[in-house]
Amino acid sequence: QVQLQESGGGSVQAGGSLRLSCAASSFTYSPYCVGWFRQSPGKKREGVASIDNTGHTNYVDSVKGRFTISQDNAKNTLYLQMNNLKPDDTAMYYCARDWTLSCSDFDLSSPPLGYWGQGTQVTVSS
Repeated sequence: QVQLQESGGGSVQAGGSLRLSCAASSFTYSPYCVGWFRQSPGKKREGVASIDNTGHTNYVDSVKGRFTISQDNAKNTLYLQMNNLKPDDTAMYYCARDWTLSCSDFDLSSPPLGYWGQGTQVTVSS
């Protein structure tokens, strides 16, 4: 099975930056889809950003211009650079692989398909 492990979360003030990492056992076979989701208490899990094996990226509107998704295939690692953080960005952030057949689609099955990490907490204060 594919194993994913997130790191890099923490507490920052509004306007600050964080860089999240997701170490994977493997996501280098083609085709593939990897990305980041987030969830705060009382809310549904929300897609944040994705990237596929061709390098094509997709972002939810609320993070466009502030977040950047990237990957290092040699290290089997996925990244999320988060700049100009806002209190609404506070959530548990999860990395995932192959939750969908279309990488631009953030809709989740119930229960979710694909492979998921355990999450890393991001807290942004005013």
